[in-house]
Amino acid sequence: MLGRLPALPQPPSWAGRDFRLLVGASFIANLGNSGATIAAAYAVIVQGGSATDVGLVIAARTLALVVFLLVGGAIADRLPRHRVMVSANLVNATSQAAFAVLVLTGSPSLWMMAALAAVGGTGQAFFSPASEGMLLSTVDPGHAGKAFSVFRLSMNGASIGGAALGGALVAAVGPGWVLAVDATGFAIAAAMRAKLRTPVVERPAESGGIVRELREGWHEFASRPWLWGIVLQFGVVNGLETASESVYGPLVAREHLGGAGPWGLAIAAGGVGTVCGGVLMIRWRPRRMLLAGTLGVFPLALPAAALAIAAPLPLLSAATFTAGLAVEVFAVGWMLALHQEIPEDKMSRVSAYDWLGSVSLTPVATALAGPAAITFGRTQSLWGSAALIVLLTGAVLLLPDVRRLERRTKVTSAPVDHPVDDLPAAEPLPFPLPAGAKPVAESVDGLPDAT
Repeated sequence: MLGRLPALPQPPSWAGRDFRLLVGASFIANLGNSGATIAAAYAVIVQGGSATDVGLVIAARTLALVVFLLVGGAIADRLPRHRVMVSANLVNATSQAAFAVLVLTGSPSLWMMAALAAVGGTGQAFFSPASEGMLLSTVDPGHAGKAFSVFRLSMNGASIGGAALGGALVAAVGPGWVLAVDATGFAIAAAMRAKLRTPVVERPAESGGIVRELREGWHEFASRPWLWGIVLQFGVVNGLETASESVYGPLVAREHLGGAGPWGLAIAAGGVGTVCGGVLMIRWRPRRMLLAGTLGVFPLALPAAALAIAAPLPLLSAATFTAGLAVEVFAVGWMLALHQEIPEDKMSRVSAYDWLGSVSLTPVATALAGPAAITFGRTQSLWGSAALIVLLTGAVLLLPDVRRLERRTKVTSAPVDHPVDDLPAAEPLPFPLPAGAKPVAESVDGLPDAT
C-alpha cells in the first residue's frame, strides 16, 4: 500500500498571489535572458564581428534606453504599472524573436542587430521604471526585506541555470535558438504579468504635464546626496562592468578558456554567488544598509582583474562568485533605501533618473572598449576598469548619508491579492538599483543589462 505523497512546501503567508505571479514571471524571463546575454554577444562574433562591433551593438541598446527613460518614468507614474510592464515585455519578445530569425536564417548585418538592440532598449526604458514600485505593492511593507531577498534569490537562481544552459546551447546549436527561447520567455512573462491585480497609485487631481512631473521627480532625486552620489558612481561602474564582461569577456573566453561553454559557467558562478548573497540577506538586516551595501561594491572589481590576467576558469569563477555575493548585499540595501526614503507616487520618476544616471555612460564605455583595447591593450584596459571601481566606491563612502542612513521599522497593511476596484486608492510605492546592482534585472534584447 502506497503511503501519502509528501505535501508540497507552502509559501509564507505574506507571499500572496500577486507576489507569486510577479516572482514567477521574472524567473521565467530571467532564465531565458541569462542565456541570451551570451548568445547575443556570440551572434555578433560568429558573423566575424570584433570587440568594437560587439560594443557598438550593446551601445545601441543602451543609447535607446537613455533617450526614452525619462518619458518611461513619467508614463509609469501615470498608468497602471503592470500594464506598462506587459506592453514592454511584448516589445521585448518581438525584438528578440526578430533577432533570432535573422541569426537562424542568414547573416544579419551589424546595423540590423544594432537596430533590434535599440528596439529592445526602448522597451526597457518603459519596463524598468514601472517595475520599481510593483514588488512592494504586492506585500505588506513590514515584510519588505524578506520580499526583496526572496525575489532576488529567485531571479539569481534563474541566472545560474540560464547562463550555464545558455552557454552550453550556444556551443551546441548556435546563438539563434537561445535568442528564440528568450523571446518565448518574455511572451510568457507578459501573460503572467497581465494577471496581476494591484492597486493604482492615487495622484493629485491636477498633476500637470510630463515636464512638470519630471521636474518634481528631479527635485526628489537631486535633494538626496546619497541617491545621486551612488547613481553617479554606478554611471561609471556600470559602463566599466559592461565593457569588461560583455565585450572583453567573450573574447578572453574564446582565446584562453575554450569558448562560450566555459564563459557561461563563469557567469553561472556569479549567479551562485548572488543566490548565496540572497540567502544571507534574508537573515541579515544591517542597520546601516547603505554602508553595508557600498562596502559590497568593492568586489565588483574582481572579475575585471581576473580577465586581465586571463585567469583559469576556477579562479575566474571564484571572482564572479565573490562579486555576485557582495553585490547582493548592496542590491537589497539599495532597494530598501529607495522604498524607505522616496514617496511612492514619485517612485517611477525617481527610478527613471536613477536608471538614466546609472546607464548613461554605458554606450560610451562599450563603444570605446574596442578602440581602448587597440590603443592601451586589453589587459591594461581591464586593470584600469578594476582600479576605477575601487576608487569610485571609496569616494562614495565619503558621503555622510551613505555611512549614516539607517533602516527604520515601518509596518503598515498593504493590499494584496484583491482586484483594483475593491481597493481604496492607495499611496503606493525599486527595481534597477543603480544598474550595477542589477545583475538580475531583465535585459530586453539579450544583451546585458547595465550592470
